[in-house]
Amino acid sequence: MTTLSLFELVIRSIRKNIKHYYLYFFALIFSTGLYFVFATLQHDSSIVRMTSKDVNFATSFQVAGILLLLIVTVFTVYANSIFLKRRSREIGLYQLIGLTRKGVARFLIIENVLLGVGALLLGICSGALVSRLFLLILMKLLSFEGFIAVTFSAPAALQTVIVFAALIVLTSIQMLRMVYHNTLLELFNADKQGEHPKKPKTIVAAFFALLGIVLIGYGYQLSGHMVNDMLFFNMLSVLFSTILGTYLLFRVTISWLFYQYRKGKNGHLGLMNSLSLAPLMHRMKANANSLTLITVLSAMTLTMVAMTYSLYFSAEKDTRIYLPYDFIFENSEKDARSFSVELRKEGIKFVHKPIEAVRVMGGFREPNNKSNGGYHGMLFLPAEQLLEAGADIKVPGKGEAVAYDGRVNLDGRNNEDEMKFPQDIELKNSGGTDALQLTGLNAKYVINYNLYGLQLVTPESTVKELREKMLTSHDHEVVRIDTYQIPEKRERAKASRLYAKYVQEDKFMPDFYSQYEASLQKYGLFIFISGFLGLVFLISTGSILYFKQMTEAEQEKRSYTILRQLGFDIKDIMRGIVRKQLFVFAIPLLIGLLHSAFAVKAASILVLSDITVPSVIAMSVYALIYFVFAVLTIGYYRKIVKNAM
Repeated sequence: MTTLSLFELVIRSIRKNIKHYYLYFFALIFSTGLYFVFATLQHDSSIVRMTSKDVNFATSFQVAGILLLLIVTVFTVYANSIFLKRRSREIGLYQLIGLTRKGVARFLIIENVLLGVGALLLGICSGALVSRLFLLILMKLLSFEGFIAVTFSAPAALQTVIVFAALIVLTSIQMLRMVYHNTLLELFNADKQGEHPKKPKTIVAAFFALLGIVLIGYGYQLSGHMVNDMLFFNMLSVLFSTILGTYLLFRVTISWLFYQYRKGKNGHLGLMNSLSLAPLMHRMKANANSLTLITVLSAMTLTMVAMTYSLYFSAEKDTRIYLPYDFIFENSEKDARSFSVELRKEGIKFVHKPIEAVRVMGGFREPNNKSNGGYHGMLFLPAEQLLEAGADIKVPGKGEAVAYDGRVNLDGRNNEDEMKFPQDIELKNSGGTDALQLTGLNAKYVINYNLYGLQLVTPESTVKELREKMLTSHDHEVVRIDTYQIPEKRERAKASRLYAKYVQEDKFMPDFYSQYEASLQKYGLFIFISGFLGLVFLISTGSILYFKQMTEAEQEKRSYTILRQLGFDIKDIMRGIVRKQLFVFAIPLLIGLLHSAFAVKAASILVLSDITVPSVIAMSVYALIYFVFAVLTIGYYRKIVKNAM
């Protein structure tokens, strides 16, 4: 066969297969375009200059590019193996009509290179066209205003060509292995259905079936108590138990339940179950690995997307919890007066309230316990003055104090039962003042967190008493805190620039506006990266499930023909098929959602505010896109059933 006729054969093959693999090519083009966009943004110096020093923009996109490449590589290799298995009979026929193995290998590699180069060129072109859109999304997430021109980046294009050329080489090696490592008989039988379901050993199967459920339950239970001295070990334990439990769930538990159901029916499954349960039972062993991988990775992706969206969504609330006041001055009355003058001069409305506090060294001890956990700084704040300054608190009783610490969840001190309230407050060198008790703990701050000392709210009379009785001690300090609130959000940026002149290099004096903007930049970048990585992963895993079901539909085509000849209509057959797709798509998704829900709950200690709403939104969008692939799969099955006659 001449080179020209071989090339013609390649073109015909591409025309024939493109209608079946359009989703695969779309995913490749989409991934290539997105990688090119990431590489373009990574190499754009003007964008890097816009971000704060706290956000390593180029490194973030470089890491994202590596993760994207890993996702695309796994997807491409896995999808290519499905396609090669489906085309095994076609490859065998080429050898039967006279093509040598070398000729078949050349044919497949030429086809793969043409399709890969086409996807690469279309991906780079589409990436260049939509890079402006991605930039606008990123600027919106980072709260940037203005105009930045994004030009075609030659280094980004070269980087994209290199990494995706390596991917084409990898898939070509797969094809060579398929051609040279399989006999004609193996090629013609490669697309046969999976194993015949065997009778499970009752006791062993039941044990492992229950073990899978127990391991998942253990992982869920441990995820809620990970924050302690064994955090790293706990994380590994949760991952190991959840992944192994998920595998056993698909490999043993569900298979065992299917077998018990069939046994209860005496093997008479009926049409609906024959079309849904029977194919699953025949392929459960082969599908266990892929379903476990998709479920676990879906859970990890969902957790990543839900957490980054939650962090971004809660940025303002969390910043306000850490910084209740827009600006504060500690023992800097002169600077406070000057700042007030500048605010009035600029026409900025503000609320200024001074607070007189006392900082002492002290410790806690339980009643009837003579020892405490050591002395550390305590900042006693008058509740009445805090109320005048706008704090949402209650005035404790006489001799009582309530602690306010926004980091209690991270420190593992969020359980009041474990804290054993009340506790005695023992002041260092107090001269016999031991009449104070700690009666509660709140996971927030009443004054900006940068002030030294654990924040303890007490009645104003108690603060005055402490100030008077501790005069002879060197372990106390009277602290004047000038607090400022700017009611108009639009004026906070200007006020922040004025406040920056009073910030000394050797002092940590954060203000609300600058911290909030820094959080938006950091979390905005995270949500941009995780959102699009999640989208690529979702398209990849959804496509893999679609391709597998497409292959199974072709294998089951003969069964549908027989059913149509027996008089069953399309609706009867499709009802069974829909039930099968509910398992294939819905079960991994539901288990993945359940895994991610517990993972998000465990990771919620990073967020002070409630993240239920943003987490539900992120998971709902993920599930909706997954549902689209299920609809596409059912549509393909309907087409196969209609054409069965």
